[in-house]
Amino acid sequence: MSRATEIDVSILLVSYNTRALTCAALDSVRRETHEVRYEIIAIDNASSDGSAEAIADHPSRPRCMALESNIGFARANNLAAAGARGSYLLLLNPDTEVRNGAIDTLVRFARSRPEALIWGGRTVFADGTLNPSSCWARMTPWNLLCRATGLTGLLPGTELFNGEAYGGWDRDSVRKVDIVSGCFFLVERELWEELGGFDPSFFMYGEETDFCLRARALGARPVITPEATILHHGGASEATRAGKMIKLLAAKVTLVRRHWSPALVSAGVALLALWPLSRWLSLAAAAAVTSRAPLREMAAA
Repeated sequence: MSRATEIDVSILLVSYNTRALTCAALDSVRRETHEVRYEIIAIDNASSDGSAEAIADHPSRPRCMALESNIGFARANNLAAAGARGSYLLLLNPDTEVRNGAIDTLVRFARSRPEALIWGGRTVFADGTLNPSSCWARMTPWNLLCRATGLTGLLPGTELFNGEAYGGWDRDSVRKVDIVSGCFFLVERELWEELGGFDPSFFMYGEETDFCLRARALGARPVITPEATILHHGGASEATRAGKMIKLLAAKVTLVRRHWSPALVSAGVALLALWPLSRWLSLAAAAAVTSRAPLREMAAA
């Protein structure tokens, strides 16, 4: 029997100091996945909270590799995928919980839309409200201009001014998208191998955007379905908001330099620099007028 027929989907999970959340994620996979044959391959990025030991002892019986240093999200997923046996790879964040058979549903959806090659679902917060980060549109000069000038913040519910986040769309319909988020990311293993997985120059953030854009050049047309819904807390492995934003903006600069035309790169980098500057100015001004501590904290971040 070939390795592709033994396992339908290889679930790849990268953890970093998220022990309790990771165990909850594994519990949910075991509880909610019954139709597809799956394996779990976990990489622990040198956690200090006992994550590796907890994963290795979990009843879902994942294959777990405990690393001695944090090699980042992209490289860790590449390492996990190297030993995968499934026809599909499913990247699943450790701060997620599978609901209502979402993995079974997503694989079923993928089989009904094989031409897409990359598939995703809908994500919600713990209170059931929409977490819009399951998918994104590619960055454009207009999107960055709207973000830098504050138009996105003022009018987040319109796709015209919040195009990168598909503003106004509740992820409640099947739709082709540019980018599927790495928190719940299903891809054909053959496509993953053809593209060499994630580019390891991305430490965290941006790797799935780069992958999807490269995949689109080979004919992939990523698509999401609202029928496959998971809970995604978001940002659990980041100690501070500032740390997250630094990594995110660094990744966006790399994406601009790699995927934009040379004539637009300088403008794109300048707009990315203007984004936190304009946000700081507006928050600092609001904090000075209102003396509200949360605004001061957000400005400091």
